Amino acid sequence: MKTVAALLVFVSLAIVAIEGGPGIGIQRCLCHGDGLNRVKPKLIEKIEIHPISPSCKNLEVVVTLKNNEGRRCLNTESLFTKFIIDRIAKKTRSAQ
Repeated sequence: MKTVAALLVFVSLAIVAIEGGPGIGIQRCLCHGDGLNRVKPKLIEKIEIHPISPSCKNLEVVVTLKNNEGRRCLNTESLFTKFIIDRIAKKTRSAQ
């Protein structure tokens, strides 16, 4: 009886430890889904580009909107987003 109880406790602790760990293959991306294809430039307050990393295998472009409208993810395949990335890259190169 004590052996069964000890085995139950051990299995329970093992399950808790496994569920609490980061796990293999779990992505912690900011953006879920495709994102928006376009946002009015007048509404954009800040642009963040998050490169591919161990925590997320996707390039992510996140815009913060003015007037506390929140944050939105942009579709990295859209022409609008590619244009924004190119403009930021040119500004970075000219600043150096």
